[in-house]
Amino acid sequence: MSKEPSHSKTITVEGTTLTVHVVRKAVKNVNARLRGSTLSVSAPTRMPQADLDRLIPDMARKLLRRVAAHQINAEGDALALAQRVAARFPQRPEVAHVQFSTTQRARWGSYSRGTRTIRLHAALRHMPRYVLESVIAHELAHVIHFDHSDAFWALVRSVDPEVEKADAFLAGVTWLGRNWETLPPLERSLLSAAPSADHSSAEE
Repeated sequence: MSKEPSHSKTITVEGTTLTVHVVRKAVKNVNARLRGSTLSVSAPTRMPQADLDRLIPDMARKLLRRVAAHQINAEGDALALAQRVAARFPQRPEVAHVQFSTTQRARWGSYSRGTRTIRLHAALRHMPRYVLESVIAHELAHVIHFDHSDAFWALVRSVDPEVEKADAFLAGVTWLGRNWETLPPLERSLLSAAPSADHSSAEE
């Protein structure tokens, strides 16, 4: 019985170094499993190595994000916070689950009526609490108002007085995230040690 051909290599994906162990088998599809820092891959015998090399980092990225999402979702503080925000509404929306998502990138938050689940962009868990509260309030307000009408914003402001402050914060985060790589090194260095929000001072 011949031994299936295999090889190992090391890759770095999103700052995480993984040992990749590849085994060639009589299979139709590429499969991958992540255990700790080892990525085990089974691939079709006839698949070109160049195609496999392009595919492996994408598979590793998806598995790492899945692990990160599971770890993030294990935290219960966000659910308790969401329930406190919901209690401020005249008609309290129901919140059963809060999930921080590493794959939700087009929006900061969403709410599912069917599962009573709030899904939040994973980056929010590192932001100030008032920002997280504001996104939660925004999503819960959509339970009552589906659009962004004047009535919607009046409701959001009634339960979240800091909504404008939070929106400005998120606008700054969005701009920085989209433009960071294009900023000159000097600006990036300066922003890494940016001044506090109280940026005014009197000089004689």
